[in-house]
Amino acid sequence: MTLPIVHFNSPVLRKKGAKITTFDAPLRRLAAQMIETMHAAAGIGLAAHQIGQPIQLCVVDLRETQSEFDWELDGAKPPLEIFMPLTVINPEVTVVPGEETVYEEGCLSFPGINGDVKRPDEITVKFQDGHGTPHTLHCNGLFARCIQHEADHLNGILFIDRMDKATLTEINDELKALKKRTREAAKTES
Repeated sequence: MTLPIVHFNSPVLRKKGAKITTFDAPLRRLAAQMIETMHAAAGIGLAAHQIGQPIQLCVVDLRETQSEFDWELDGAKPPLEIFMPLTVINPEVTVVPGEETVYEEGCLSFPGINGDVKRPDEITVKFQDGHGTPHTLHCNGLFARCIQHEADHLNGILFIDRMDKATLTEINDELKALKKRTREAAKTES
């Protein structure tokens, strides 16, 4: 079952997500629904905030991307097909000092709006899976960017917050229109 995706200007997108302490069947079911929702929307990542739940949970699936990136999960390099889609709970991201890259990002909460965002190219993230098992992931490229984007959501940070002023100016009219649509949709739901 797919879930409705919350759009920009919804207050939940600015909340810091609560840490998850209970790893049970309802949590795993929620993660599965988020994965289904992400796939239906042709996304590569989805945070719980984007379905209206401010908790430290996101999902990622990069199997269909054409981008080059490297990864190491718990000290090994298993094929993506073995561990994706990936459920990431309570992530703690550490940036590996080095190169930063500018890349055009999109977001399922900002349909049709893209913009350049500068991010570190390499990270390490400690997280738990749906059973509470701890993991350490080291990755770069699109994988690192996707994890950073979703981890930002869990802390109430949006990709537009990472854009420079020139990029924001380019998409300003689109952002205003989306804000208005979100506000109008909220009125009709009330």
